[in-house]
Amino acid sequence: MYRPVIGLEVHLHLSTRTKIFSACGTGYFGQEPNTFIDPFTLGLPGALPTLNREAVNLAIMFGLALGCDVAGFTQFHRKNYFYPDAPKNFQLSQYDRPIARDGSLTVAGERIRIKRAHLEDDAGKLMHPTYAPYSLLDLNRAGMPLIEMVTEADLTTPEQAREFLNQIRAIAQALGVSEANPEEGKMRCDVNISLHREGEPWGTKVEVKNLNSFRSVQKSLEYEIARQTRVLSGGGTVTQDTMGWDEGGQKTFVMRTKEGEADYRYFPEPDLPPLNITPEMIAAVRARMPELPAQKLGRYLAVGIRTADAELLSADAVQSRFLDEALQSGADAHGVDAQKLTNWLLTDVSGYLSAHEQSLEDSTLNPAHLAALVKLIDKGTISGKMAKELLPEVMAGHDPAALVQERGLAMVSDSGAIEAAIDAAMRADPATVEKVRAGNAKAMNALFGPVMKALGGQAQPEVVRQLLQQKLGL
Repeated sequence: MYRPVIGLEVHLHLSTRTKIFSACGTGYFGQEPNTFIDPFTLGLPGALPTLNREAVNLAIMFGLALGCDVAGFTQFHRKNYFYPDAPKNFQLSQYDRPIARDGSLTVAGERIRIKRAHLEDDAGKLMHPTYAPYSLLDLNRAGMPLIEMVTEADLTTPEQAREFLNQIRAIAQALGVSEANPEEGKMRCDVNISLHREGEPWGTKVEVKNLNSFRSVQKSLEYEIARQTRVLSGGGTVTQDTMGWDEGGQKTFVMRTKEGEADYRYFPEPDLPPLNITPEMIAAVRARMPELPAQKLGRYLAVGIRTADAELLSADAVQSRFLDEALQSGADAHGVDAQKLTNWLLTDVSGYLSAHEQSLEDSTLNPAHLAALVKLIDKGTISGKMAKELLPEVMAGHDPAALVQERGLAMVSDSGAIEAAIDAAMRADPATVEKVRAGNAKAMNALFGPVMKALGGQAQPEVVRQLLQQKLGL
């Protein structure tokens, strides 16, 4: 039985307004190719780098969230290699002096060590038109600020790797460090995997590069575990290769033989001075750190939200922000039930958004309006059915309380009016009344419908049933 040993290299685009070493903007996604470029990105002679202060602050924040040591001396190095999508033909990265080191993250009760997290600039993007004898180069992404985070080889299953990435994304989004959106290439992952038998030395490591979804990470690891098991079981030898992932074929393929560290010819970047991260810098970053997902989880559990829902919300920066605003807006003398509000957010609201191909972030739903809708139900002003009928208009930005008032939708709470409707229904159907009084309690339902209809459906069903039972002597 072979045991997997897995390590991850995670790349996160930082949420800065400009690139890491120049004043060029970063809002390139969805824009025309090669419109977010500048002399440094193009590698023009005489163009010098200037370090983005906010990129440093965000990297410090990310490191602190993972329990890393971020204090002291750090510097940039030139990582020399043939980069067809980087005109300056080297990457500015951090070699033996990363900005963060020796952290950890707990996944399913197991501690996964973080070896390092360092800053670097991204390369551009090569595009390969179908059946064309050439490739196209888009440099919009070149120079984007990246955090590369490297774990120790502490992961043991593809599922654990996927959950680790889910937690990293949740932390990055909660901090505002990165949008961490794999679909836009703002969170990418390389995986390293080897197999060995219990008690034997680790096997030869294989790297799978540029995985753009958590599903691809899991599937590529599953494939490599099966492939390497076949090779080793057949008496073969696993070679240290760099692999790509064929999404269509759901298999890995050899890209190149793995290069060694010496191939990169690291040397200190001569145009950037070393950086000393002081206690004052760390304190300033720590003071602006927002709540982490683990802290949100504890807070949601404390206000009575079910564990599964609390875990889901605390890992989603958009939904948790919306929920917090809704809870705060409903924090008056009567309050709003946190679990009921959560139910509406995760079911009715999410269902509406999915059906209309919208996102919560881009919708016109006001958190205070959703809280008000839930409170109207709780106070008995409207029924749950009425609330669902009002939801499309509330989603469009309308105040539910105003809608109820304008349309006279408030539930009938006058017991006299309800009793009058019951008396009328009993007079209209004496046969049913006799059945109920003769012991057929279920026959009462034949009276319930006409009473609710007479009241326009605007009476609390529980109150109607209670008064019916009293009238019928049940």
